[in-house]
Amino acid sequence: MEQERPAMPLLGDKFPELEVQTTHGPMNIPGDLKGSWFVLFSHPADFTPVCTTEFVAFQKRYDDFKNLNCKLVGMSIDQVFSHIKWDEWIAENLGVEIQFPIIAANDTIAYKMGMLHPKSGSNTVRAVFVGDPEGKIRLILYYPQELGRNMDEIVRAVKALQISDQEGVAMPANWPNNELIQDRVIIPPCKDCKSAKERKRQYPDGYYDWWFCHRTLKK
Repeated sequence: MEQERPAMPLLGDKFPELEVQTTHGPMNIPGDLKGSWFVLFSHPADFTPVCTTEFVAFQKRYDDFKNLNCKLVGMSIDQVFSHIKWDEWIAENLGVEIQFPIIAANDTIAYKMGMLHPKSGSNTVRAVFVGDPEGKIRLILYYPQELGRNMDEIVRAVKALQISDQEGVAMPANWPNNELIQDRVIIPPCKDCKSAKERKRQYPDGYYDWWFCHRTLKK
């Protein structure tokens, strides 16, 4: 009989309340992260090569996330003792000090978050959850065990979501290096005929049609 599929959180949901043990002590998530953006990411296992490259890559961008008021939190179903030893190994052998906490999850937590997939073995997949300061899930990414993540894309996504919220705009593909409009942003489409007729006058330097207008970011 095939194992029941996990009930994964959805975009826009409140992040599930988790009482967890981490390498930085007990945490309540998302309660302890309120007021900050956060990236919670799971990895299959400690002391594995792809995961090690990912942790180094996240740490190398720690200041980038910090400047975006965004906290990093790692997670796997390894025990906290394993996390601590792996932290030490990375520092001693690779010269990188991991500054973010790592959650010692159990199967219940991992399954609740959709990190255990029935056909992917007993380890957690490479999940990424981006949460906003109110604890709402804004972005979800799932990678298979054999594919490491692109951390620059995660930094870009957090920055783009923040700008979208602040300016009420949408972000084009590959922003800020879009093939059509470069680093400009997209105006939400009109919802009535009167607004549609005014669009060309409102955005003379960023007008393709009433449903596709763009502008520069506000200073």
